[in-house]
Amino acid sequence: MDQLNLKQLEQIPIPEGLSERLSAKIDEWEQQELQQQHARQHAKQRKLYPSIWRITAVAACMALVFGVGYHLLSQDEYQNLAEQDTYQDPVKAQQEAQRALTLLAVNLNRGMGHLEKAKALSDKTERTLNEQLNNLK
Repeated sequence: MDQLNLKQLEQIPIPEGLSERLSAKIDEWEQQELQQQHARQHAKQRKLYPSIWRITAVAACMALVFGVGYHLLSQDEYQNLAEQDTYQDPVKAQQEAQRALTLLAVNLNRGMGHLEKAKALSDKTERTLNEQLNNLK
């Protein structure tokens, strides 16, 4: 019976261009399958990003809370240390205060020197600019 069916099938005429149309249709199906796979992968990635953002946001909030708490605790400890006298001997305290004020004066004088140099340069630049503007008139 199988041979009979094969002989009958061989006698059926094949339309022109059938193999090209079948090949084109198979290619189209493959393209659709690739597009569907790409769409599924893209959907998985879209689902992944929001969860990553949520995890990142939770971690950032926790870091912020711990940072603020640590700062407040260390600030309390610092205030407790600041309230204590650092020197029991008044002479030593005066010497240390004098040293700190001297250091402040030296740094202030150094800063004033830089400021004077900058002012001199600014004045020179302003004079040059005014001379050039006067020459243009």
